[in-house]
Amino acid sequence: MNILFIIDRIELKYFEFNDLVTNFWLIRTFLQRGNKVDIATIDNLHLKDGVAGSFVRKTYLKDENIFYEKEGQNCEIESYDLVMFRPDPPVDLDYINATYIFDFVDENKVKVLNSPRAIRNFNEKLHTVKFKHLMSENIVTSSAKDILEFLDTHKKLVLKPLNGCFGSGVMLLNSGDLNTTAIINTMTDYGKRKIMVQKYIDGAQGGDKRVLFLGEKVLPYAVKKLPGKNDFKFNDHCDKNIVKDELSAQELRDFSAVAKELTNLGLPLVGLDIINGKILEINVTSPCYFIREINHHFGINLENEIVNYIENIK
Repeated sequence: MNILFIIDRIELKYFEFNDLVTNFWLIRTFLQRGNKVDIATIDNLHLKDGVAGSFVRKTYLKDENIFYEKEGQNCEIESYDLVMFRPDPPVDLDYINATYIFDFVDENKVKVLNSPRAIRNFNEKLHTVKFKHLMSENIVTSSAKDILEFLDTHKKLVLKPLNGCFGSGVMLLNSGDLNTTAIINTMTDYGKRKIMVQKYIDGAQGGDKRVLFLGEKVLPYAVKKLPGKNDFKFNDHCDKNIVKDELSAQELRDFSAVAKELTNLGLPLVGLDIINGKILEINVTSPCYFIREINHHFGINLENEIVNYIENIK
């Protein structure tokens, strides 16, 4: 296949020897199988006379590592067989504008994963409420009054910006905290910005579990992401903070229904963050499959399973 990966700018900067990121493993596997793989970032995308294209750079293998040619060229998106749309959040205006470029791409001619239109229509924090029976109590609001009433009921909350990433801007709020007003005003920009407010889940200090989907299949492999030093949430991607975990039979049943619905929406490559069977958020933009860690903990080659799935999507 002729494949284009839309990656994050920081991944382009640290493209080689970066086995912490999912794209490293996928690009390497596609190359090992004889595919052609180009890369681009969202600022490289363009429309010319209504035709979607991008400035792209060719990747290649050397000593089982991946590299890219510094010189590039312009190519039409529809000249590819597959586009992996995997820029990282935040889903800001530049990100949204990049998804608009793909409105001019005929997805009957090129396979695009995940669908940029579906990503644009699905907020990773807010749309978890589609599965509210699998969530802790929550509200989405910009109202300080709403948040204070919710705090009075539940005593301990987690406040999240709707378009953040990697735990950025997420705050813990306890009843009686002397900074309550300041925290609420900062998070909501004095009532102008909506945020997700969730009841704190007991046991969260033990970390959250990453559940991985390949289409309607829930993978049996999982890792637990432990909070970093001096934090209540995972914020440091390092070996000591990522440990082996498993899914219960109940979790497999519950999340199979979620996987099916998301796949129908055009989002087959997804990672859930959960605690005690409760969904925290649904990662659809560039979900990390923690391939290096899962391969180590389970003695498998997860990248092959993912690429096999992608190759067989009709």
